[in-house]
Amino acid sequence: MLSPSASDYCLLDSGHGRKLERFGPVILDRPCGQAVWRPQHPERWKKATASFDRQGGLRWHGRERLPEDWVIEAAGVRMRLAATDFGHLGIFPETIPLWRWLLENLAPGMQFLNLFAYSGGASLAAAKAGAAVCHLDASRGMVGWARENAVLNDLAEAPIRWIVDDAQAFLRREIRRGRRYDAVLLDPPSFGRGRRGELYKIERDVQRTLELVAQVLSPSARFVVLTSHTPGFTPQVLQNLMTQSFPTDRTEGDEMRIEAPDTLPLPCGSWARAWLATP
Repeated sequence: MLSPSASDYCLLDSGHGRKLERFGPVILDRPCGQAVWRPQHPERWKKATASFDRQGGLRWHGRERLPEDWVIEAAGVRMRLAATDFGHLGIFPETIPLWRWLLENLAPGMQFLNLFAYSGGASLAAAKAGAAVCHLDASRGMVGWARENAVLNDLAEAPIRWIVDDAQAFLRREIRRGRRYDAVLLDPPSFGRGRRGELYKIERDVQRTLELVAQVLSPSARFVVLTSHTPGFTPQVLQNLMTQSFPTDRTEGDEMRIEAPDTLPLPCGSWARAWLATP
């Protein structure tokens, strides 16, 4: 396993439906449908360690040049990366600013719920801020990956509950148990399945999910953050959902973007936040 380098992540260029990124010592060329402009730095693409495409199936080119796994650090959180058969790595770089935001806005002792939590970057940032964390994902493999990342961050003994379950089934149980949370983050998939094969479609299910989230908030709950990579789920769509779901007139939202000094900003989804109480 490779160790992190001094500067661990950078967007190097994007264009022609692709993005070029450096993850520590590894440079990857992968699909990016929204990058419909021209690349700005054609010479940089020749330095790619490997590339991935979906033409004629899902394929890595140069996978033999990739380490089996490696570690990078982002926003003070160490993450183990590995090339998956779907072209993913175990990190979505556009969420790194959110990790920084959680470090600044969670306080020790707060109860934090992370739904559809993937490999744990946000959960670990919350734990570093001193929050008691509940990390939930329907994939046992991803929850195991997140626990490995906790070890990398010396958080194996931190107050983190690791849950493998369908998000809505879990929320209904938490409501019955009377367990409440001070802050919630959720990143529902466009399409997914729960632990027992439950089908999740964001267009059909996200509003019900938010209604359930509202019922597990503590009286002093601080905020709810909703993120999405689903096409058409713009910041305004997410803000409208938040306005209808939570008793607040303080909502805000924007695109999730990856930015670097000498490349065009790369939009990668949307986020919205509902403020429920003044810090």
